[in-house]
Amino acid sequence: MKFPEPLVEGRLIRRYKRFLADVRLPDGTEVIAHCPNTGSMLGCQPDNARVWLSRSDNPKRKLQYTWELVETSPGQLACVNTARPNSQAREAIQDGVVVELAGYPDCRAEVKYGAEKSRIDLLLSGHESAADAWVEVKNVTLAKNGQGFFPDAVTERGQKHLRELMAQVQQGHRAALFFVVNHTGIETVRPADHIDRKYGELLREACDAGVEVIAYRASLSGSEGVPTGMLTLTDPVPVILEV
Repeated sequence: MKFPEPLVEGRLIRRYKRFLADVRLPDGTEVIAHCPNTGSMLGCQPDNARVWLSRSDNPKRKLQYTWELVETSPGQLACVNTARPNSQAREAIQDGVVVELAGYPDCRAEVKYGAEKSRIDLLLSGHESAADAWVEVKNVTLAKNGQGFFPDAVTERGQKHLRELMAQVQQGHRAALFFVVNHTGIETVRPADHIDRKYGELLREACDAGVEVIAYRASLSGSEGVPTGMLTLTDPVPVILEV
């Protein structure tokens, strides 16, 4: 998939009230951008960081700009728009990139399920020889020394999703946790036990119970850390669960 083009480069002034960010454009103009990320964005909002915004000309929108990308360190980019990973995962699955989930002709999004009243990100069905697959998608942008961590804050919602996935396996379905690695500096993914110990414990329990854990990286940057405009998932990333 592609970003809305063209992206507008700027410099981050500050993020505030979770959903707002002040950004200075190259001509000195300061704009307020929508920040579509409810997480802590740990490591993804350095002072004066280069950022890239998409622009909408829809007159019904309150904010014209949406924060899409940030340069977390020289040459390394992260996609902070958490509305993107579901589409990235869906496209990669349907294009046959994700070999673990190949062979499903049908895909539905946001299907209600579970005892805890959840909505699954992607429900895959129609496979000739495999059970339906319930796929929960997570965006990974927290990076340190080549390692990616999830979550970047304590997430009771994420813990609930793991319980729901385990319940689907018990009912005879396939269930998968799909980490979309939207940071070019990440080589492996592991649970952020130092941030949410309970999530790490549940993730390992879910894996032991038969929940599949998958991670694929996105191709975000070209030369000199400049975005390519593409959000395509390209290849798998190892998931390390050892403590």
